[in-house]
Amino acid sequence: MENSILEKFGFKFNKRSVHTGRTIMLEELSKLIKAVPDATHYDEYVEAMINQNCLLKRSSSSRKITASFLTELYSLDPKLSIFRTLLFFWNRDEEARPLLAMLCAVCRDRVLNHSFKEIRSLELNTEVQKKAIEELIDDMEPNRFSESTLQSMARNILSSWTKSGHLTGRREKVRAQAKATPATVAYAIYLGYLAGERGPALFETNYMEINDCSKEMAIELAENASARGWINYKRIGNVMEISLPNLITKVEAEIIYEQN
Repeated sequence: MENSILEKFGFKFNKRSVHTGRTIMLEELSKLIKAVPDATHYDEYVEAMINQNCLLKRSSSSRKITASFLTELYSLDPKLSIFRTLLFFWNRDEEARPLLAMLCAVCRDRVLNHSFKEIRSLELNTEVQKKAIEELIDDMEPNRFSESTLQSMARNILSSWTKSGHLTGRREKVRAQAKATPATVAYAIYLGYLAGERGPALFETNYMEINDCSKEMAIELAENASARGWINYKRIGNVMEISLPNLITKVEAEIIYEQN
């Protein structure tokens, strides 16, 4: 799927990265959604953060900066596909929230997305080297960031992967196994579907790899999600059929159909 089409669904491909100054901001996102549980417009989230100070920031400038970063990471627009569907699963599977936030964030922060290359390569219980993350960032765009900025970004990125469950530890970060759930697997299938994948290929995307589980476990969780009515999953022998009638809107279906 072309980037211009994916952007209509909420994906981002620009050079900005929230990780120059923040992490995936899981705590702030959790508080915001709790404060405005029935929001239908982006402005309602902004109102809650800036005018109502639902995140308890000390100054108006801090509120505005936080709102800007959260918008960059998640869009906060219930009309945009990937955030709308994030909310769908967020409200149905509390255990899934850290991984759901990460899955949405990697769709909108290309540096965070790229950093998964290093996280994925590590064996469980292996310490991740901050320098490796710095080099990975610098390789994307050589000499764009100063040494101090690279160090800060690497710290923030490692903190983000800790929040999602892929790492553990405070000073030394060690590879752990994130907790996949029916909701996180269904969301990964959804993101892969928007990107143009179908059938078995939906279990081989970068989004599915972020679920940090075997293909067999992912299929089992997809079957669970199907039993809950979130997705339609059927398998007969080697033939796999997946559809998302409860997640894909008519407009989105038309856009996808035109691209195919």
